[in-house]
Amino acid sequence: MLPIAGSGPIERADAARNRQKIVRAAAKLVAAKGIDGLALDEVAAEAGVGIGTVYRRFPDKGALAQALLDENEREFQEAFISGPPPLGPGASAPRRLRAFLEKYVDRLETHGELLMVAETETPMARFTTGAYRLHHSHLVALISEIDPKADAHFRADALLAPLAAAQYVYQRQSMTPEQIKKGLVDLYRPDA
Repeated sequence: MLPIAGSGPIERADAARNRQKIVRAAAKLVAAKGIDGLALDEVAAEAGVGIGTVYRRFPDKGALAQALLDENEREFQEAFISGPPPLGPGASAPRRLRAFLEKYVDRLETHGELLMVAETETPMARFTTGAYRLHHSHLVALISEIDPKADAHFRADALLAPLAAAQYVYQRQSMTPEQIKKGLVDLYRPDA
């Protein structure tokens, strides 16, 4: 699971080194072979560690994919929590909501296949990460500010649903990122 930025347990030094070696090896293989390079046995060989070490740290490809996305997720969190407007504080709630949706699409455009592995390798993986919970909470706060009478929890889930990586990868077969962004913004109209 991706932790919320700034949280997480402290690792032993040797475990942290192994984790870094595994993540670097996985990143190298994905860069060279695409998502097919995320085979755990190949990652272990590239990292120079035993397959058991990989499985202790990452029980499946989805967990390893999440680790590869960790830095990008942290940057995204920092941007909408404390970055400049319109994504960060200082813009109106409707503008921040739109900026969040658009930035999420940008992330999917760059990391869609890797996010798809992270979200689908284990059933319900997408919904049990700290990242999803934080995204949901952020949207709940924005939606509640825009429309205090709204069922903000439902609307947050409804807005995050089309941002599932598998959905995005499917939609990109026939739509541009701009079309998807417009469609997402059109989904939420508090005055409707």
